[in-house]
Amino acid sequence: MVENVVVVGAGLAAHKVVENLRKEGYTGRLVLVGDEKHRPYDRPGLSKAVLLGDAEPKDLYLAKAGFYEEKDVETHFGDAATAIDREARTVTLASGAVLDYDALVLATGSTARRLDLPGADLDGILTLRKFEDTLALLDALTPGTKLVIVGGGWIGLEVASAAIEADCSVTVLEHFELPLLNVLGADIAGWFARLHRGHGVDLRTGVGVAGFEGSGRVTGVRLDDGEVVPADVVLVGVGAIPNTDLAAAAGLRVDNGVRVDEHLRTDDPHVYAVGDIANAHNTALGHPLRVEHWDNARRQGRLAAVVLLDRDDVYDWQPYFYSDQYDVAMEYLGRGGRDDELVVRGSLDDDHFSAYWLAGDTVTAAMQVNEPRLAGPLRKIVGQVVDRGRLADPGVPLEEHLAD
Repeated sequence: MVENVVVVGAGLAAHKVVENLRKEGYTGRLVLVGDEKHRPYDRPGLSKAVLLGDAEPKDLYLAKAGFYEEKDVETHFGDAATAIDREARTVTLASGAVLDYDALVLATGSTARRLDLPGADLDGILTLRKFEDTLALLDALTPGTKLVIVGGGWIGLEVASAAIEADCSVTVLEHFELPLLNVLGADIAGWFARLHRGHGVDLRTGVGVAGFEGSGRVTGVRLDDGEVVPADVVLVGVGAIPNTDLAAAAGLRVDNGVRVDEHLRTDDPHVYAVGDIANAHNTALGHPLRVEHWDNARRQGRLAAVVLLDRDDVYDWQPYFYSDQYDVAMEYLGRGGRDDELVVRGSLDDDHFSAYWLAGDTVTAAMQVNEPRLAGPLRKIVGQVVDRGRLADPGVPLEEHLAD
C-alpha cells in the first residue's frame, strides 16, 4: 500500500479520491492540489440549480470548510501544478513548492472550448465552467436581456432554460440541423428542439458563426450569411477540452485524454488519471472511453481510491448523465451508436416517455423523460437482449425485459 498520495485537480473526481481514501482507512500522507482558489465544488449546479435560483453558489461546495483539515489532507488551492518529474516522483507547483509522491492521481478536468473568431475577446462573451463564470452569468440574466448562446449542447440548452425563466430573450445558434443530434439522434433531438421553441427560444439550426460585433463589449453575433444577431451577452457552449498538457509534458500517453487501463493506471505504475481527462478501458464496453459527466467523475474517484488500496476493482459501468430543462427532468444511460434503432415507450408528443437504442436486439442506451420510477430499470436494461415489439408496448412492464 502507498504511503504518500498526491492528487492534482480539485474537482469532483479529485474530491472523491481523497474522501474515499480516508473512508477506506488510508492513514498515509494525502495532498490535494488545485489551480482554483476554491475548494472542490459541484460543477453541474453551475448550469442547473444556481442559474434557476434553487441554490446559492456557496451551496455547491462538496464538503464543509473544515473537511480537509479534519481528514488530515494537505491542500494547495490556487496553486496550479506546473510540472511532473516521474523519475524523481515529484510535482512542482506554480508557487515553486515541490511535492514528492509514491502515487500521483491526475484529475485536472477540462477547460471550456473557446472560438477563435474576430471579436472573441470582447467583454460580455462568457463560457460556463467555473464559479466565476456562473456569477457573471447570473448578473447578466435580468429581464429583457438579449442572450445569444453559441452551441446547442447540454450546457447551452440548460442555460437557455434558466434564461427563459429569468425573462430573458434567448437565441440559440446550433451548427448542426438539430441540437444534441450526435448524442441522441434525429427523433429525440427533434423533441428537444420543439421543447425549447415551445418555451420561446429562437433556436436557429444549421447556422455558422463568423464573428462577434461590438466595441469593447459585445453587441451582436455575426453569422456566416452576414446577419448580425443582437446580443447583450453571449454564452459560448461548444464543448470542453481535456486538460492534458501537464500529463503530456511528463511523457504520459495522451490520446483523446490520458490513456489508462481498467484500473485507471497510466503506463507509469505510479501515476493514475480520473474524470474528464481519463480515456480509460471500459470492461463493460470492451474499449477505451472518455466521459465528461458528473457520475463518471464521482465513480472514477472512488475507483482510484480503492485501487490505491490494492483492490482489483475495474471501470465496468455504463456512462450516465442527467439534465433539467424547464419542467423536464431526464436521465440517459449507456452509449448509443449512430446506426442504432430507436424504440420509444409512450409518445414523443408527450412530456413523459422513455427511449431505448438498440443494436440488433441488444439495448445499447436508455433514457427516461419525467419518468423517475424508471431510474432503476434503466440501469439494468442496458446490455439486455429484448423483444423490440414488446419493449415498445407501454403495457408490458419494463421489468419483464430484465434478466434475473
